[in-house]
Amino acid sequence: MEPVRIFDTTLRDGEQSPGVTLVPQEKLAIARAMEELGVDVLEAGFPIASPGDAEAVRLIAQSVREPIIAALCRTRLIDIEAALRALEPAAKPRIHIVIATSELHMRTKLRMTREQVLEEIERSVTTARKYVDDVEFSAEDATRSDPAFLEEVFKLAEACGATTVNIPDTVGYTVPEAMGQLVRRIKSVLKPETIVSVHCHDDLGLAVANTLAGVQAGAGQVEVAMNGIGERAGNCSLEEVVMALITRQDYFQRSVGIRPQHLYRISQMVSRFTGMVVPPNKAIIGDNAFAHESGIHQDGILKDRRTYEILDPDQVGAPKSRLVLGKHSGRHAFVERLKALHIHAGPEMQERLFQRFKELADQKRYVSDADIEALYHNEVGVATQQPKLEAFQVQVGTRVIPTALVEVADAGEVGRRAIEVATGDGPVDALFQAVCRAFETEAELVEYRLTPVGGGPDAQGEVFVQVRRGEDTAYGRGLSTDILAATAQAFTQAMARLVRARQEVAAS
Repeated sequence: MEPVRIFDTTLRDGEQSPGVTLVPQEKLAIARAMEELGVDVLEAGFPIASPGDAEAVRLIAQSVREPIIAALCRTRLIDIEAALRALEPAAKPRIHIVIATSELHMRTKLRMTREQVLEEIERSVTTARKYVDDVEFSAEDATRSDPAFLEEVFKLAEACGATTVNIPDTVGYTVPEAMGQLVRRIKSVLKPETIVSVHCHDDLGLAVANTLAGVQAGAGQVEVAMNGIGERAGNCSLEEVVMALITRQDYFQRSVGIRPQHLYRISQMVSRFTGMVVPPNKAIIGDNAFAHESGIHQDGILKDRRTYEILDPDQVGAPKSRLVLGKHSGRHAFVERLKALHIHAGPEMQERLFQRFKELADQKRYVSDADIEALYHNEVGVATQQPKLEAFQVQVGTRVIPTALVEVADAGEVGRRAIEVATGDGPVDALFQAVCRAFETEAELVEYRLTPVGGGPDAQGEVFVQVRRGEDTAYGRGLSTDILAATAQAFTQAMARLVRARQEVAAS
């Protein structure tokens, strides 16, 4: 049975979701999880975009060994050089080159003729192929390009050494039948060994359908993102395509090397790191995916689960509620639980997590798996955050103006300690204003979201915030049984990221 390569772009195209910025350690955690999942290709980032992106690609390249590690670049030599530097430690490096081929993009964005685009492709693919054996070429906005020109483009890329050619539905414009026709047409003019890939966006809600149509037509690779995150309405959802191919293998007659029991766990990890909530009705990994309220459905499930469920929750790793650890648990039991939850933590991280666990166990009777996972996701962000919230205090009451005091170390620059006081419409607003003052930066609070973790009256509160300054946005996440402590942590993390992004732009 012919395999389909799973090309994961969560860390590149997925991170382009508005307001999402992942720090290198968060990217590495996701990359390691994707390696466990069994993805064939992991697109680690766009190295020329920023020093942080280049650092993340290099970190992943030296730490993740099983998948092919891809780095995106335009046809410019400076992009290719940056990608090659970042991929230097990779066991299986891939250079992924992209340039637009639709008349609209060439005329208005690139301001190039067809001949100039062909020259760019020839020069860039030939250059990349000198240094790596694995080169992928993507024709941006392919589904709105002239098919005859696309044939010429892909034949040229193949002749120059591209081993994979990608058909991106960049703006989610095509429909399944048209995608199938285009894949068959491109395959007919290329060598059998050249892999044809599809990369679909979800602007019309057809990304999964278009991707599966491409597979039916012979595509050997699909480009997807966990939870379907990405630009605008997002990318094709990894979990939906994978489970469609596994569940309906009788129909598609194609295989994938994915271990689906990791899907739910990785979905939750990506959701927490990005701050993008998974809708309850999301296929495969939503909270309602295996929930039944209708009496008729409940009756059927009780008699035979297969009446209303085509998937088993265990198949995708949907968790069972288990309370396993408390304040009397020791370090060994805790470390074993980390391993069981597939949490990769070195000795230093294990020690930090164990201390956070003991602090939490003193505040609540039981610590659940969800609590431990939340502690880990939060600690990864805190550990890589330069400015740190040292202390805070909030004064509220019916006859008191809400007032907050915060103390932040390394606020904006190393060695700078800021202690600021501010008032606000409420405790959350007062904290936000105080943190803004600590960073000497005005910003707007775009989103504030509080979610309980672990359940029960002593549940932790996980706070997600999104802040904006001009065109720049950043997110922050905080976790604590004290909601205001979680809020202060989240604001500090968000402002640190906003300031760091501004500093990187100024330095570049």
